[in-house]
Amino acid sequence: MEWLTGPYEVAFVQRALWSGILVSLICATTGTWVVLRGMTFLGDAMSHGMLPGVALASLHGSSLLVGAAVSAGVMACGVTVLGRSRRLSQDTGIGLLFVGMLSLGVIIVSRSQSFAVDLTGFLFGDVLAVREQDLVNLTVALCAATLVSVLGYRSFLALVVDERKAHTLGLRPRLAHAALLGLVTLAIVTSFHVVGTLLVFGLLIAPPAAALPWARRVPVVMCGAALFGMTATFAGLLLSWHLRTAAGATIAAVAVVLFFLSASAAGLRRRRSKDARPLPALET
Repeated sequence: MEWLTGPYEVAFVQRALWSGILVSLICATTGTWVVLRGMTFLGDAMSHGMLPGVALASLHGSSLLVGAAVSAGVMACGVTVLGRSRRLSQDTGIGLLFVGMLSLGVIIVSRSQSFAVDLTGFLFGDVLAVREQDLVNLTVALCAATLVSVLGYRSFLALVVDERKAHTLGLRPRLAHAALLGLVTLAIVTSFHVVGTLLVFGLLIAPPAAALPWARRVPVVMCGAALFGMTATFAGLLLSWHLRTAAGATIAAVAVVLFFLSASAAGLRRRRSKDARPLPALET
């Protein structure tokens, strides 16, 4: 029991746990729509496309949160504009913006003397250095994400099922897609400076994907994703404490491992259900 509870008697580990739980809830709410909508590549691109804004804010001593928000906003606008082009597929436009923004960010960061440290902090964050104000910001972001998801539930669901049908029903799929982009931006921007883009993207994708085989309703998928995310946070922090590994990367790795375990268990369940079916009677 001491092995399990000992690390969480330390104040900064407790704050790290609470921040991980809040990020898990935010990412469960947002990531479920990302997975169902097939926007995984977009989520990855947006999480890394914030680097130019973060780098500029860091070099000029400005707010990293503001820099990330501006850069993510530019990325979202670029995706929207290129997505309307008939000559380019959406994936091609996202890929171009992804490479361009990431390259620009690395160029800006390389001008500083702490290139490796700054880039490592951007990717992996420092979940063990979470402050009380960070927890407040994450709580506000969770409330906002929940509100947007509830208000836009019908539109998001119709957008997932059939965009043309959503347009026929008057649910304004373009506006719904823009709101979904805003939801992804909110989740990434409010979480990255605490846990890094790697952990944000890991919790945005892995827990919903792990919960998807076990649920048929979107709210149930979100609840399952939240449980998987919180489990990954608790186990990841525990392992990182005892193994002396990077906390953010360990949490992300545990989230991915949980996905593979869930997918394997779901596949085994399907095979057993098929084997349990009675064989058809022979015709006489």
